[in-house]
Amino acid sequence: MDTRLLLVSHASTAAQRAGRFPADDPLDARGRAETEAAAARLRGALPGDASAFVSPAVCARETAFVLGLDATPDDALADMNYGNWQGRRLADLAIDAPQELAAWTHDPDAAPPGGESFSQLVRRMGQWLDALGTTSGASRRAHGVIAVTHAPLLRAAIVHATGASPTVFPRIEIAPLSVVELRCSQRVWTWWPGAL
Repeated sequence: MDTRLLLVSHASTAAQRAGRFPADDPLDARGRAETEAAAARLRGALPGDASAFVSPAVCARETAFVLGLDATPDDALADMNYGNWQGRRLADLAIDAPQELAAWTHDPDAAPPGGESFSQLVRRMGQWLDALGTTSGASRRAHGVIAVTHAPLLRAAIVHATGASPTVFPRIEIAPLSVVELRCSQRVWTWWPGAL
């Protein structure tokens, strides 16, 4: 039987709206309200008997909680490592480190100082997906999997599933509370856009 995976990007945070790299920020009132407003739509798309996983980040765990998911934290679903840029505003980096920021936004192999490149993130997410796709156990495979994580990981999952070059990452937009559906059959992942 195929593995059906629904990846959900966490709700918006004040850091996102301020143009800051995340620093394990919680949901604010607006993010919580957005999740509550989207909960009925998302619950209808998320099978109730699916295995649920979540990034260890506070915003992802709070999103999963508001969605009513009893999700297991998984370090592989942690946000991209932004290294020394964690908590910093993009506008400030554009002044303080314009060349490094430009490289990071265009080159999938460029990483923030002390951080992770998008190519590394694609490999990390690909390893998680491939392990999930080969996991034995009829229960999980029959009922599907839900994972609440971060937009960069949804991008990485799409890149991995489609076999695209990581250079396409700046062309993939993932909004808060987006859902990406992937399916694995015979150890091959496919992206199902518009399936929900």
